[in-house]
Amino acid sequence: MYNLSEYVEKDLATVLAFIQQHPFATLIGSDAGGAPVATQVPLLIRQQGESISLLGHIMRKTSHHKAFEQNPRVLALFTSPHTYVSPSWYSNPRSGGTWNYMSAQAQGMMEFTSESMLLEILRDTQNLFENDPASPSVYENLSPEYVNPLAKAIVGFEIKVSKLDATFKLSQNRDEASYHNIIAQLKKGSADAQFIAAEMEKRASQLFKNK
Repeated sequence: MYNLSEYVEKDLATVLAFIQQHPFATLIGSDAGGAPVATQVPLLIRQQGESISLLGHIMRKTSHHKAFEQNPRVLALFTSPHTYVSPSWYSNPRSGGTWNYMSAQAQGMMEFTSESMLLEILRDTQNLFENDPASPSVYENLSPEYVNPLAKAIVGFEIKVSKLDATFKLSQNRDEASYHNIIAQLKKGSADAQFIAAEMEKRASQLFKNK
């Protein structure tokens, strides 16, 4: 992860809000022999005081399950929409293009949970993302005949976060005129480009407050 000071997000509340808004993370690890594994899963984020945990589930007896049994060290990668930024939008266009994005990385050790905890994870995950207590698909409306076989095919896990870093690369190194022109150009682009434009817009007044 780039750790250039102008791109590092140091406010923990902002980073937690970001990973909660983008909870479909990539779990990255390696087995005992060093072979890499990566799996994309939705995660629940839990904070108690200064402790942060990530909860989720993966399929049982697959390559990623076996790898994390052998080596519980894990990195969870959270990303936002991202977009190309053309140097033609800069005050000095004779330079290379770049990419704007927002990303957070959580490191920790994976611990597999009990079956009862797995069921809690399934309940909380289903209900969080269903986001409608009246939905017929909330966990409480699922039959044991459906849930029990499913639970046998998966395993729950908890990651106690030991390190959390975030890089929000949003053209903070550009002059004010270039910064605002980048926003204007991105607003004309894709949904991803418009997302980044909105994030840049939120930070403009703070970024140039002394200029």
